[in-house]
Amino acid sequence: MAKETIEQLVEGGKATAAPPLGPALGPMGVNIGEVVKVINEKTEGFKGMQVPVKITIDTDTKEFEIKVGTPPASALIKKEAHIEKGSGNPKADKVADLLIEQIIKISKMKESDLMGKTLKDRVKEIIGTCNSMGVMVEGVAAVKAIQLVNEGKFEEEIRTEKTELSAEEMKKLEEERKKLAAEIEKRRAEYEKMAKEIINSMAGKEKGEIKAKLREAKIPSQIIDELMPAEGAAPAEGAPPAEGEAAKEAPAEEKKE
Repeated sequence: MAKETIEQLVEGGKATAAPPLGPALGPMGVNIGEVVKVINEKTEGFKGMQVPVKITIDTDTKEFEIKVGTPPASALIKKEAHIEKGSGNPKADKVADLLIEQIIKISKMKESDLMGKTLKDRVKEIIGTCNSMGVMVEGVAAVKAIQLVNEGKFEEEIRTEKTELSAEEMKKLEEERKKLAAEIEKRRAEYEKMAKEIINSMAGKEKGEIKAKLREAKIPSQIIDELMPAEGAAPAEGAPPAEGEAAKEAPAEEKKE
């Protein structure tokens, strides 16, 4: 009894017979529409995320079996937090806050992919991922949340594997997310203002010298890169011309004369 296995990434609940799935299934002789239907039923809970699926096909009977993996922990965290991406500066900018119940939920979903032997250990692994994304847990930085787990703060929730949230808790989390987003925008505006002042005050200086001054002022790297673009790129508003630009313009003016 020969079997073939196809592994693909599909969008949760939205698999189609289009490439890459359709062409991969075509030579197998299976009912592609039926396979797609089953995949969408099994991945319905992962809408908006890329989900690994493994399709095993009996080439004689054309029967198939579908096993669905889980998206990366970071994708599950973003879904729970209702954010599109993690923080570009996780140490300073926090983009969302999750409750321990949500961390437990993700830990259970990723159980087979995590190293921890106990749920408590796996919870700490997921909180570690939150740390790298700038996502808080229970209103504190992820590093502090791991410390609280070690101290037994959430022992009862972990023991009972609590994963449900009330409507009121969900509402508070959404309000917190909006508050954090507003704070990030405010800080960004302040950093941009400071950076442009430094750039303007150092007009004519070497690019490297200006960048060093911006780093000294603790301007985030992302903002520095935006205001001090790579060679050949157009500088952001308020930034000095790239080294040599003034010199390049001079000959053109001379020719006009």
